[in-house]
Amino acid sequence: MSKSKIWLSSPHIGKNELSYVKEAFESNWIAPIGPHLNQFEQKLSKISSGHHVAALSSGTSAIHLALIILGVKRDDEVICSSFTFSASANPIVYQGAKPIFVDSEPDTWNMCPDSLREAINNRMLAGKKPKAIILVHLYGMPAKMDEILHIANEFDIPIIEDAAEALGSFYKNKPLGTFGEFGVYSFNGNKIITTSGGGALISNNEEYIMRAKFLSTQARDDAPHYEHSQIGYNYRLSNVCAAIGLGQLEVLNNRVQQRRANYEKYKLSLSTINGISFLEEPISLFSNRWITAVLFADFQMRERIRIALSDENIESRPLWKPMHLQKVFTESKMFGGKVCESLFERGLCLPSGSNLSSDNLDRIINVVIDNV
Repeated sequence: MSKSKIWLSSPHIGKNELSYVKEAFESNWIAPIGPHLNQFEQKLSKISSGHHVAALSSGTSAIHLALIILGVKRDDEVICSSFTFSASANPIVYQGAKPIFVDSEPDTWNMCPDSLREAINNRMLAGKKPKAIILVHLYGMPAKMDEILHIANEFDIPIIEDAAEALGSFYKNKPLGTFGEFGVYSFNGNKIITTSGGGALISNNEEYIMRAKFLSTQARDDAPHYEHSQIGYNYRLSNVCAAIGLGQLEVLNNRVQQRRANYEKYKLSLSTINGISFLEEPISLFSNRWITAVLFADFQMRERIRIALSDENIESRPLWKPMHLQKVFTESKMFGGKVCESLFERGLCLPSGSNLSSDNLDRIINVVIDNV
């Protein structure tokens, strides 16, 4: 008899999501825009320091709209973290622009300020001032915002803060996603809360968000007929999906606590084993611990554990393969590279869902211990 599957990060539905969805159906608000979408944006604004919010179909679409609004065009250059999911970088190419990748630093695994400065100086000398910086808060861990903001302000380059994995995380008691010109959230099925599929673009600039909403609804001009003076996109979150999000936002704090508890259990059980280490939380940083990631002594040890977990029907995943190593980005410039390459070779994401039972958590830990 096969053992039950343990997923890396499965959706975790609370008590009220179905009632909100039922409201949407009973009131016939199945159309894309409706009262639940408005409420979802308002509640998301409250937990994002009052920033204006456009709820969208994905985090990817949010990054794309941010680039459009910032005026990124063909042959422009945009700096991006290399150590991330491809959704952070792909929208740069949508615009015909060129990604310039930057290495990680070992304290948070996020964008290295030194490599960022090196990249900007290099491109400025080449006469190509970057149009934006896409900064990623990886696995819910805040980046070194003070240093990165200082550099961005020095060169007057706007930051798009990819907090897709970091809703509920804080830097010096301020929510992630609220530091840059734009913040981006994701509500994909594996995120800390979900709307089935969805995302959001946030900004302190109300005009930017009004433009995002306009562009995300096919850029329809104000006319009694369908009039379009510019290209638009079908990027708006539906009212039904927003209804799910209303229930999910109610349990966000609980989901953060549950994922942080997973991390603490893993660390307590495994950190004393030779060859295993964890990403610590620097002072003044608060991570939602969306995913617990482990570093092993070398690639061989990581693969031995990954395969052992798979044999026990337990999903795990290597850390992100850096973008500069991906075939689609082989032509792109890269500054640094050794830190994120090492993290990819040695790192493994362990199951971290907020609905992970204590028995299953023990099962995962025992497999790791038995195969080190």
